[in-house]
Amino acid sequence: MSVASDETERLRRWRMVLGGDQADGTGHQLTGQDAAMDGALSALYGGGAPGQGKPESRGARTAGLGASAPSVARWLGDIRTYFPSSVVQVMQRDAIDRLGLSALLLEPEMLEAVEADVHLVGTLLSLNKAMPETTKETARAVVRKVVEDLEKRLATRTRATLTGALDRSARVTRPRHHDIDWNRTIAANLKHYLPEYRTVVPERLIGYGRASQAVKKEVVLCIDQSGSMAASVVYASVFGAVLASMRSIRTRLVVFDTAVADLTDQLDDPVDVLFGTQLGGGTDINRALAYCQSQITRPAETVVVLISDLYEGGIRDEMLKRVAAMKASGVQFVTLLALSDEGAPAYDREHAAALAALGAPAFACTPDLFPDVMAAALEKRPLPIPDAGA
Repeated sequence: MSVASDETERLRRWRMVLGGDQADGTGHQLTGQDAAMDGALSALYGGGAPGQGKPESRGARTAGLGASAPSVARWLGDIRTYFPSSVVQVMQRDAIDRLGLSALLLEPEMLEAVEADVHLVGTLLSLNKAMPETTKETARAVVRKVVEDLEKRLATRTRATLTGALDRSARVTRPRHHDIDWNRTIAANLKHYLPEYRTVVPERLIGYGRASQAVKKEVVLCIDQSGSMAASVVYASVFGAVLASMRSIRTRLVVFDTAVADLTDQLDDPVDVLFGTQLGGGTDINRALAYCQSQITRPAETVVVLISDLYEGGIRDEMLKRVAAMKASGVQFVTLLALSDEGAPAYDREHAAALAALGAPAFACTPDLFPDVMAAALEKRPLPIPDAGA
C-alpha cells in the first residue's frame, strides 16, 4: 500500500470515529458503505431527528431515530447489515437506553427485526405487563431463542461438573475397584510409602459414591428481580432448568422484590419462569430468605444461592440473622452479586461485608464460572471466588 493510500485510510478511520463535525479536522468525505455505516451511527449517537439537519450538514451526526417505527425498523436492518452481531447488540441496547425506544418493542414487526440477546430479553420482561396480546407470541419466540442458545452453551458442562461433584460428595470407604478415588487414596496413605518398592501400600481406600437416582442434594435459587438484575434473572432461570433436569438434585427457584414468588413448578420451561417474573420494584431480601428457610428440610444437604445486589428494603438485621442461622444448621450459603458477563453491578458494600463476616462472601459470577461455584458448594469446598470479587 502506498503512502497516499495509508494516509487516506488513516483519515477515513478518524472520520468514522470523530463523526464529521466541522471541527473534526479530517476534511474526509465518506462514500458508499462507509457513508451508510456513518449514517447508522449518526442516527443513534448524533443529535436531532430525521430530516432536521440542513442539506449542507449531511454526513455530520445530526440524524436521530425519532419515534418513527418504520425509521427504527430500517435502522435495525442497516446495523445488522454493516456491523457484527456483538456490535449490533450494544447499539440496540444504547438505542433503548438513549432514545427511549422501549415502547416500540411492543410492536411484533419491531421484535422480528432485532438481534436477540440477554439484555433484550431483560427489556422485554420489564415490558411484559404492558405488552399487548398481539406482541406476546412474538416476544416469547424471541425469549425462547435466547434461552435455547444459552442452554446449548451451558447445559452440558453444568451437568458434567455437578455430576462429578455429587459423586465425590458421596465417597465411601470400601469402594469397588472402579469406584476408587486414587488421588485422594494416595494422599491419605502417603505415610505408608515403601521406599524399597517405590510404592504406596494403601491401608484405607477412598472411593466415589456410586451413582443413584435418589436425591442427594437440594438447591434453592433465590433471585432478586429488581430491574438492575435482569441479566442475572435470565441466566439463573436457565441454570435452574438445567439443575431441575438432574434427578439427584432437587431444585427450588424463588424470585422476589417486596413480595416472594415460588416458580419451582415452572422449572421445566425457563421461558415460563421468565414470564412469571416481574422486573422492577423494591427489594425485601429478608422476606425472601424467610420463605427459603421455611422450605429447607435437609440443611446439611442444602445449598442456598442468593443472587442480589443486596440493596435491602426489609429488615437488615433479620436478614443477617437468617443467613447466620442457615449456616449454623449446615446450609451452604452462596451470595452472588450478579450472574452475568458484565461483572458486579452497583451493590450495597456494607451488606456484602456483613455477609462476608458470616462466611458468605458476596461476589459477581460469570455464567461460565457458575458450574464450578455450585460444584464447590455441593462438595463443601472453598468457593472459587474471582480476584475481582467483593
